[in-house]
Amino acid sequence: MGSDGTTAEVRCVAAVPCWVSLMAHDLDVAKAFYGPLLGWEFEPGPDRFGPYVHAVTGGEAVAGLGAASGGWGMPVAWTSYFGTESADAAADAVRERGATLAVGPLSFDAGRVAFAADPAGAVFGIWEGPLGRARRLDLLGAPVWIELRTPDPFAAALFYGEVFRWDGRDPERFEVRWEHDRVVLRAEGHSVAALAREQAGGPAGLPPHWEVSFAVEDTDAALIRAEELGGTALGPAFDSPYGRVARLQDREGGRFAVISAKP
Repeated sequence: MGSDGTTAEVRCVAAVPCWVSLMAHDLDVAKAFYGPLLGWEFEPGPDRFGPYVHAVTGGEAVAGLGAASGGWGMPVAWTSYFGTESADAAADAVRERGATLAVGPLSFDAGRVAFAADPAGAVFGIWEGPLGRARRLDLLGAPVWIELRTPDPFAAALFYGEVFRWDGRDPERFEVRWEHDRVVLRAEGHSVAALAREQAGGPAGLPPHWEVSFAVEDTDAALIRAEELGGTALGPAFDSPYGRVARLQDREGGRFAVISAKP
């Protein structure tokens, strides 16, 4: 058991998005929505910055949910974290490339973290923690696909590639390729994240952002269940090269997606 009381493993994987975290207004409301929808159980997580829990499925911690204290008024949102061997080096690289380092790096039980925005304004996290292997992609409830929606994916790939040192990594474990009109990151033989073109204020009406997709058995059923739990569908479910997707909004306005694997 970790020092924060958790028993499930939390994995930091260098150079790719490997953790996601939601900052909610009301943690109980978030747990009541996401728990039944994604089959999550909850364990206590590090609470240095306010109430925080780990979402657990299949014995693995797959996401964090927190609520900031002190009248925090920012919109509810999911943040994707890139793993790194050095949060300080990554933070320096963010500054050197003209992007915004908003917070940190800060130390806490699970390592060191920082929050930044890329040159187009997409927010992301930086996490230096105990390095591990990428999680299974057949794990229901896990964030199995994370995609940057941005006007210029090639410029974004150059930025993230320099910050997280994509060049020169072991090609047996890490690869960057062009696939299905996206810059795709592959870890240990599996596509895990991508950078795709979308003009700001596009179909989703959002600025550049990282979209988190959680694995479900049946996307259409999950869309219906989300609405029953008080969430909102942001359009009909649709088929993508990576599975059937539905974009959703939770009870407090946090946006995310669910995806079921292609048969």
